[in-house]
Amino acid sequence: MATSNESRRGFLKGLLATASAGLVAMIAYPVLRFISPPSVPEAATSQVLAGTVQELEGSGWKIFAFGSAPGILIRLDSGEYKAFSALCTHLDCTVQYRPEERRFWCPCHNGFFDFNGINVAGPPPKPLTAFVVNVQDNDIFVSRS
Repeated sequence: MATSNESRRGFLKGLLATASAGLVAMIAYPVLRFISPPSVPEAATSQVLAGTVQELEGSGWKIFAFGSAPGILIRLDSGEYKAFSALCTHLDCTVQYRPEERRFWCPCHNGFFDFNGINVAGPPPKPLTAFVVNVQDNDIFVSRS
């Protein structure tokens, strides 16, 4: 009889080990997929309609979508338009334009860029990526340089 109990015990231990491994896999797989999502290639966007002249008359700046990343468009006092990537070069936070200071501000770590996109204060290590701006009639188009 001892062999019968031992074989049952061995079978139950194997069944419990298999079920435990399955449970761990069921929990670990979604967590690992969340931590490292699959790489999705970005659409090759070379030019976007960032806005209209009327949109910038009030505030003087606007955040717009450039592919999957945000861009920022400003109108200077001279009437010139400038556009940059709105991702801070420190940790990819979205920058905002402060017209009274004539510079961009990153709210995450208090980094600053001048109106040419050059990093002037705080932790950002590099300037913002500049885009080319073309105004056609009332529309403002932004493209990669």
